[in-house]
Amino acid sequence: MPKQKITREMVIEAAFDIARREGMEKVIVKNIADKLGCSVQPIYSYCSNMEGLKAALTERTGTFMKEYLAAHIEKKDYFRSMGRAQLRFAREEPQLFQLYFLRRRSDIHSLQDLYSKESSREVAKFISDTLQLTMAQAEQLHLHMIIYTMGIASILATSCSHIPEEELMTQLETACDAFLAEMRRKNNE
Repeated sequence: MPKQKITREMVIEAAFDIARREGMEKVIVKNIADKLGCSVQPIYSYCSNMEGLKAALTERTGTFMKEYLAAHIEKKDYFRSMGRAQLRFAREEPQLFQLYFLRRRSDIHSLQDLYSKESSREVAKFISDTLQLTMAQAEQLHLHMIIYTMGIASILATSCSHIPEEELMTQLETACDAFLAEMRRKNNE
């Protein structure tokens, strides 16, 4: 029987599957080799260091997450459904949520950096159009909700919480209403 050629993509997919099911701490060369049914040698040829593998896994997770969110949002209620989808992702894919969001980020130095890296102009435009806000106001509301949603999502991804979905949605709606009311109050001063 001919030997199977191990590719970089196979290594990344095996590592992704391990991270998704068992967490990043289980992503070690031996476990990847076991999953692929090969020796550790081919793994080392693609993973000379774990930092490179972590970067590839983070990129792969980001792609997976974007596909997941796109499949779970409602175009007619883009803003709110995005928050719901993010909470669902944290609950259903806690290991991947942790890998992507609870990692050290050297590219974030301000909340504006966070917003520009983790948001979509489409969402801000949708908010602006549907709530009759300026783009600046829409982006500010979106940032508030990203921060708030990520807080709840972090609780879900790290605590095996069984908080009912309707309770979570009520919290998101209450926060959104409060942020929006404060924004409008300031505009009227």
